[in-house]
Amino acid sequence: MTTAPSDSLLLEKDRTAIVFIEFQREWLDDDGKLFVNLVEDKAAFRRAEQRAALVLAAARENGWNIAHAGLDLRHDPGYQVFGSGDGAGLKRAIPAAGTWTGSGAEFAPPFVPVAGEFQVRGRTGASVLKNSTLDAYLRNNRIDTIVLLGFATHVCVESTLREAHDLGLNAFLVTDGTAAFTEAQHDHVLAHVVHHYGRALDSETLIELLGR
Repeated sequence: MTTAPSDSLLLEKDRTAIVFIEFQREWLDDDGKLFVNLVEDKAAFRRAEQRAALVLAAARENGWNIAHAGLDLRHDPGYQVFGSGDGAGLKRAIPAAGTWTGSGAEFAPPFVPVAGEFQVRGRTGASVLKNSTLDAYLRNNRIDTIVLLGFATHVCVESTLREAHDLGLNAFLVTDGTAAFTEAQHDHVLAHVVHHYGRALDSETLIELLGR
């Protein structure tokens, strides 16, 4: 999918944040637990990683607001925030998998935050806005538009897109800078979900906009 630049797609630098969701070793290491056990279409996943790296480089070069939104439970190895795994959904699945409490919670190069980039803290939900410092960062810096890249399209990226919409934010999903476990899952979100809550654009279009 290629999205042609237009006036309606112009992003205001001061009012936009490029949000990188879970570019961490659980997903990006060849032996990362999530990459090994959940990702079926690994080539598509790696393509999304590569396109996101190009977006990050362009955003850094041109001085855009960058936020790194991971999930880091190294301070809570017993998963107490999730009821120690007694719930359902991710509250059960994450403790069962034993993810996000070890080295897999580290950001993977080149997505390691550098000086001046915001690192989201406190997140407890599928959405990276849930109980995290991202909402305060956006509000306090008068940012009303977010551009989402990361993993997985049909879980945390989609959850963030939906919550951003309900909070009154303008949200964009980068079609080739996100990936799901399968391409079918990814394509379903693009075809049937995104237009309800935001807009889609591809990385080539985004990089062009970042350079304007």
